[in-house]
Amino acid sequence: MSPTGNRQLTTDNFVMTRKRAISLRCPTCRKIVLRSDPEFPFCSERCRIIDLGKWASGAYVISAPLNDPETDDTHYSEPNGKKPN
Repeated sequence: MSPTGNRQLTTDNFVMTRKRAISLRCPTCRKIVLRSDPEFPFCSERCRIIDLGKWASGAYVISAPLNDPETDDTHYSEPNGKKPN
């Protein structure tokens, strides 16, 4: 296998390169979906809408709060070396 992830088929002095198809499983129904499919990473519009509905209803949540580094002052200390209260 070449470093780019392509497989090389050798026949005498002729070399053919075949790309590996990247696939994942649909997050809704777990069917195998190829990257080239139009609904990727979902297998169908139905699964895409089901997933959107789960986000909209609150079934999916981000587990930890996101901290904005520009407004988060927990890493800054006072000039005398102490953190503010």
